[in-house]
Amino acid sequence: MSSSDLLLPDKPQRVFDREAEWQALAAFACDSRPEARLGVVSGRLRQGKTYLLGALTGALGGFYFGAQQGTETESLSHLADELARYRNTSPPPHWHGWEDAVDDLLALGDRRPTPIVIDEFPDLVRQSPSLPSVLHSAYRRHDGGRPGRARLLLSGSSMPLMHRLFSTASPLRELSDLHLAVRPLDHRRAARFWGIDDLGLALLVHAVVGGTPAYRRDYVGDDAPAGREDFDAWVSRSVLNPGKPLFREAYHLLQEEIDHKDRALCHSALSAVASGCSTQGQVADCLGAPLTDTARCLGLLREHGLLHSEADAFRPGLIRLRVAEPLLAFEHAAVRPYRSALEQQDPVAVWKHARPVFDSLVVRPHFAQICRDWVLHLADPDVFGARPGSVAHGTLADPAHPGGADVAAEVVVRGHGTARDGTLLSVGLARWDEVMDLHHLERLRGVLDLLARRGEDVTRTRPACYSGAGFSPALRDAEARGQVVLAGLDRLYGRT
Repeated sequence: MSSSDLLLPDKPQRVFDREAEWQALAAFACDSRPEARLGVVSGRLRQGKTYLLGALTGALGGFYFGAQQGTETESLSHLADELARYRNTSPPPHWHGWEDAVDDLLALGDRRPTPIVIDEFPDLVRQSPSLPSVLHSAYRRHDGGRPGRARLLLSGSSMPLMHRLFSTASPLRELSDLHLAVRPLDHRRAARFWGIDDLGLALLVHAVVGGTPAYRRDYVGDDAPAGREDFDAWVSRSVLNPGKPLFREAYHLLQEEIDHKDRALCHSALSAVASGCSTQGQVADCLGAPLTDTARCLGLLREHGLLHSEADAFRPGLIRLRVAEPLLAFEHAAVRPYRSALEQQDPVAVWKHARPVFDSLVVRPHFAQICRDWVLHLADPDVFGARPGSVAHGTLADPAHPGGADVAAEVVVRGHGTARDGTLLSVGLARWDEVMDLHHLERLRGVLDLLARRGEDVTRTRPACYSGAGFSPALRDAEARGQVVLAGLDRLYGRT
């Protein structure tokens, strides 16, 4: 029976958005095939995995267990207690090890499809390294798979361990029918989640907290800025307030993800990247650290999903770094230099000093990233003549400039292919706080001329301007003549 033939439960109203995720989970949980199935749910901390999985088990009468760090004996005892409460039996089962526990869990699906969630599964594997093998044996004990309709969902936030447990080479990979990643809300959904209609304000808030759902409800107590004029006051009272959980969240993220011995260097590396160091060599120079130590630190941050690395659009051998989590970029660029002052002074006074840094080092690159995300995931393919295959920042050394200064384009769009040979669909400039005019278009034409002289085919390349402040009438006229693609906040947020 296909998922389209199943009668699936409606998503609870308390779960915001996540339509595709709910559909995938519900279809997996309601699958009526007479074999036990295995699914995997992954995603960084605070993205709502637990909330979503709790809603699923609540809607379908399933079983949920949230693992914690501890010993194997303690975890088995807690699981036995939870299972006894779920089955309304007493006393709890006495297990000799994970083999017994897994058998009892899978037996919950003997009569009907039943979702069984083990949340933060990596915490159990750290205690019991043999647990993945136990699960594999339980599923493979019978030819053709274990009978029953247990729908076991293993969830985790430790991205490196989740990747190792369910990589192509892992024995659990072949057993799993569902691989679901719960990602942060994009900028459009985040604006709706925060209830913000002013698009400029929505982007400013997104530059601080990104699309992490937990930060609104649990970390600032549902406090959202009332308008653009309230943004600075909101940052002072909710983000920089030592009495609010968000105040130390950036440090907690690294504390939960990175081992203590690497944490200090990782904080410094994030500060370097957030402040404009975009290559490994630049970060090493900024830190005064050996390149080997810097490379190991950056690799660790990438492995945990806290740092992204992408090839430059015009120089594929040049790998550019950017902080993946907006709150970490906000913290390490705009707040960290003022941490000691925040412990002693009024946040309003401190934020007045930090705000210009926020505008230049945080909001401007964040706006450019929003533009790249829009192109790749939300823009109609007709905008650039074909579906984009990659979108990246690009730099060129212009020999006409003294010293060979770089010419940058923040939004370079290529069709499907490699960063070197994908069709060049568009070259664009992103300006958060500038009303863009014809001189921006002329600059783009200069970039295209330079690319053509270097042998790049620019016959299908469309100049594009992205602005958070708007466009001049002359540039709008150029758009009407098909000479340039314009994308302002209305377009980026789907209001036009």
